[in-house]
Amino acid sequence: MEGLSVADANLVMYLHPSKSRNVSQAILRELGSWLFKFNETFDGVLLAYDVNIIDKKTKILSGVHPYFALKLKANLLLFSPKPDMLIEGKVVKLCQESIHVIVLGFSSAIITAENIRGEFKYRNKDGEELFTSKSHKRHVIKVGTMIRFLVKSFDEEILHITGSLMPAHTGSIRWLDRNSEEVSEIDRSATKGRDRESLGDKTVGEGETPLSYNNHIKKSKKRRIAE
Repeated sequence: MEGLSVADANLVMYLHPSKSRNVSQAILRELGSWLFKFNETFDGVLLAYDVNIIDKKTKILSGVHPYFALKLKANLLLFSPKPDMLIEGKVVKLCQESIHVIVLGFSSAIITAENIRGEFKYRNKDGEELFTSKSHKRHVIKVGTMIRFLVKSFDEEILHITGSLMPAHTGSIRWLDRNSEEVSEIDRSATKGRDRESLGDKTVGEGETPLSYNNHIKKSKKRRIAE
């Protein structure tokens, strides 16, 4: 899934002298308070960490309330969804106007009717609300379905995602994985149509090629953070 990344971080943590008796516990408690919150320094939500103290020789900072500084090296798992990324989540509520999703067990997402492609038709079957594909009867989205969708925006303060099911390579993960070749063909056809529209009467010179849509999911990248 896109939006997940692993980062190496060099950190400096400032602790009160009263915590000097159990430094390890104080560090873990402080890092624990960062979990599942958006951190501007990391540019993402911290999901997990592994930390080591680099320099055990602490430096006392002068002041009315002196603190001591510790240099740490941490390995961080971050979640940072950006527009046009493909992410996955579980449908927890569904109605004609919207689909509500939980991502990674903590972040809520909503896909409103205008962001659900016309292929899907809302149905209420024996009291069960669901969206079914007009083209593929087995492609069904209902409560409990794991779906893959496109990120439109991410509210960093409340960790809320606005998503879209407009691209052909979005929908029920189970169905998409079983029919990956057919979905890829639909994507290629749609891309060629967009390319022709964008090119218009423009002549493509020798050696030049029109831009095409990349449907491959990017692998998580490892990056380095220094503070």
